[in-house]
Amino acid sequence: MTKPIPDKAEVALEYPDKLYIGTFERTARFDAHLDESGISLSLHRTGDADTRKTIRMRFHYLLFAEILNDLAQTVVAVPPDDIVHRDALRAGARALWFALEPAGRQISTRGGGAN
Repeated sequence: MTKPIPDKAEVALEYPDKLYIGTFERTARFDAHLDESGISLSLHRTGDADTRKTIRMRFHYLLFAEILNDLAQTVVAVPPDDIVHRDALRAGARALWFALEPAGRQISTRGGGAN
C-alpha cells in the first residue's frame, strides 16, 4: 500500500556511459515493507508518460542492518538543533526497534529497553 512522500527523495543511477536522475517529491508516493528475504522500497511518481517513473530497491536483511549501522556512525551530520529531523529519525528507529521485539516481551517506552 503506497503512502504520500512526506519530504523529498533523489535517486541517481550511474552507468559508465549513462546517468539517470529522478526526484520524488510530496506529490509522489512510496511503499516500504519487509518480506521473507529482506527490505523492499518503491518510489512512484504518477503523471503522463513524460513525468511518470518508478524506482524499486531490495536489500537483504544483513545489508540493511549494515546500512543502519553506517547511518548511526554518521548521525553527527544532522545538526543538534535540527530537532524536527532528529525527532522523526528517532521515532522511526524506535518503531522498528519495537516491532522487532519478540512477541510477549515487555518494552519500556521511557528507556527503550526490555523489562
